[in-house]
Amino acid sequence: MKEKGTISIHTENIFPIIKKFLYSDNEIFLRELVSNAADATQKIKRLAGLGQYNGELGELEVNVSFDKDKKTITISDNGLGMTAEEIKKYINQIAFSGATEFVEKFKDAKDANEIIGKFGLGFYSAFMVSDHVEIQTLSYQDGAESAAWICDGSTEFEIKEGTKKTRGTDVILHVNSESEEFLDQHKLQQILDKYFKFLTVKLVFGTTTDSVDDGEDAEGKKQYKSVEVPNVINGAKPIWTQSPSELTDEDYIKFYKELYPFQEDPLFWIHLNVDYPFNLTGVLYFPKLKNDVEIQRNKIKLFSRQVFITDEVKDIVPEFLMLLHGVIDSPDIPLNVSRSFLQADSNVKKINSYITKKVAEKLGELFKKDRAAYETKWSDIGLFVKYGMISEEKFYDKAKDFALFTNTEKKNFTMDEYRDKVKAIQTDKDGNVIYLYTVDPAKQDGFIQSATRKGYDVLLMDTQIDSHFVSQMEQKLEKTQLKRVDSSTADKLIDKGEKMEHVLSEDQTKQIKEIFEKAINKPAYQVEVEALNPDELPVTVTMDEFMRRMKDMAAMGGGMSFYGNMPDSYKVAINGNHKIVNKILA
Repeated sequence: MKEKGTISIHTENIFPIIKKFLYSDNEIFLRELVSNAADATQKIKRLAGLGQYNGELGELEVNVSFDKDKKTITISDNGLGMTAEEIKKYINQIAFSGATEFVEKFKDAKDANEIIGKFGLGFYSAFMVSDHVEIQTLSYQDGAESAAWICDGSTEFEIKEGTKKTRGTDVILHVNSESEEFLDQHKLQQILDKYFKFLTVKLVFGTTTDSVDDGEDAEGKKQYKSVEVPNVINGAKPIWTQSPSELTDEDYIKFYKELYPFQEDPLFWIHLNVDYPFNLTGVLYFPKLKNDVEIQRNKIKLFSRQVFITDEVKDIVPEFLMLLHGVIDSPDIPLNVSRSFLQADSNVKKINSYITKKVAEKLGELFKKDRAAYETKWSDIGLFVKYGMISEEKFYDKAKDFALFTNTEKKNFTMDEYRDKVKAIQTDKDGNVIYLYTVDPAKQDGFIQSATRKGYDVLLMDTQIDSHFVSQMEQKLEKTQLKRVDSSTADKLIDKGEKMEHVLSEDQTKQIKEIFEKAINKPAYQVEVEALNPDELPVTVTMDEFMRRMKDMAAMGGGMSFYGNMPDSYKVAINGNHKIVNKILA
């Protein structure tokens, strides 16, 4: 048996396209080929379960090896193998996928949809690193003959009698000179660890040494000896495939430490498990958030059937949930030809909404179940909740019941509780409830004390995103305004329509203003003499609330660059009723 032919594709330059454009990271070839090999083992197992294969299965496994001298990398499996005719269909005709025929044949069998294509376009990623590729395969079918397929990276191929004696497939890559970095034990180990730590089928890469019992010495002490054993890549157990009822808190924390060995223990977690209208499993952890949001991103790992795909999950996970850590696994998330970039479709949108809903439900449950414990975690999760309320409308609708305001006395209130607390004394003449807040209690202590002397309460808004959160609250809360405690004098923070009498005459007011303008002599500072409570500070320097807020948001990249470029301007409020100011005129 010997045959030559041309691969059924529509363009002669498919391989340069594959090498340069379809795969942004050339290590992907190993992920694709090992995934294909693992699929082949699952297929033969499935056929045996359906009574379509009665032979000896043996221990199903995938084996990766390399030969530095011959410049080859080999991916072997003992799955269902292929006949020469199947090679022509699955390898030569790129438009076909092994899964199409397989699932059609067994469409009434349970879980048939879990079987993905034996060889799709992903197989051709082999040519990213290879001068030519060889397949040696023997089908599980009775009387099947071994077959070989050889291609040099052009559209021409050769099929001939193969040399394989046992069921399965060997894919042999003859590595090109530009890719010899992959002919390295450490490099290959690193890639396999990255993608296949949780693979369902046993994956072996060479050998490693292990210490085993070797009896006792003359003094009765135990002896050990080193032996060569298979180097199994996927020893870790994927807890997201287990039922939550089977797992303890220690199991979840241990798994978290395997994923993120240098992180503190998580605060809590959510176990995801849904099979309709899409299939998704996973565990999402709430980490202890620091104030630098950006550093915390890209900590969620996306898997497809326990094979790592990417940690760039922004198309699946809502923006604010990127702060979480953990694992999501779904065969229903569509991937492009490289399996590296996600395509937005209806399933992705449903998954996005589902995850948002589950996170909100978990937080609400924790709040209702043990509010005291929830409040102790608020300093860690408050940033996350606020971020979610700002960026996701559906999350806001649920989070408004468990989001907390914290005041300068470190007391926590729900949004409804806080409004009830302050509305009696902090309502202005127009009926607006005024929430006062500080971004730096130490620096703004004088302003806080002035406000509290008037019976006002002051909130802490000192996280990175609070400038955005303040604006969000004003949009959402009816008849409510938020003002920074240092945006005006205490008497003017909440305008109740009450007027203080001036003790200074009009001429004295003008004189005081001129004295301060001359002393300050800076155009950015506007001096005003006001009739304030004699017990208030003699001089107060403030920045307009709106202008300061816009500049804060611009500094965070909130799209207010126009305001960010404007020069700072301040108001210098002189308390004309203070005795020190009066002494200046004496």
